[in-house]
Amino acid sequence: MSNTKSVFQTLSEVSVKSKIERKGNLDYLSWANAWSMLKKLYPNAQRVVYEDPSTGLNFFTDGRTAYVKVGIVVKDIEHIDYLPVMDYRNSAISIEKVTSFEVNKTIQRSTAKAIALHGLGLSLWSGEDIPVTTETKKEDSKLKVITLDVDDDNYNNLVIPFIKKNVELGLEEIVKRLKTKYKIKSSVVKDLDSKLEEFLNDK
Repeated sequence: MSNTKSVFQTLSEVSVKSKIERKGNLDYLSWANAWSMLKKLYPNAQRVVYEDPSTGLNFFTDGRTAYVKVGIVVKDIEHIDYLPVMDYRNSAISIEKVTSFEVNKTIQRSTAKAIALHGLGLSLWSGEDIPVTTETKKEDSKLKVITLDVDDDNYNNLVIPFIKKNVELGLEEIVKRLKTKYKIKSSVVKDLDSKLEEFLNDK
């Protein structure tokens, strides 16, 4: 059995602590620092900024808002991030008000996220897209802790699709992220382990 580390294992072990910046209450790794750290380890890494074939523009639209599509290729593995074009409040901008300035900012942010999908600085995005119920979202700053149980609605409709999409994170990281929103029983952890193995075998 080979002991060679995967790209994800290698990048997820890189400390980004010294490069972390802060904006408001959020910590982030700038696209420039993420790109620099990635290229030092993988000089042949490439970025792909996708263009809408129908317009030739570097963003896509659903007719109401816009989003960008950015891929990062490392050792022939591409991870793609889709990110809405947003304003300073992180609200989607209507297509009539989208400018090249906002599109460019979104592409750079999406670059950092696509790099994170390969493992570099991924922990900074922890909890950003953890599935939560409508009831939880309404609680705002005082989040209601929901107990997660095997086969309840939250588990089947929200958590299972989430872990299937993020199976490469592994059990420990997935449980860590889920704990930011849920109280998790030991029976759930056991079932998650079983589900991860099943999803991995399906790949």
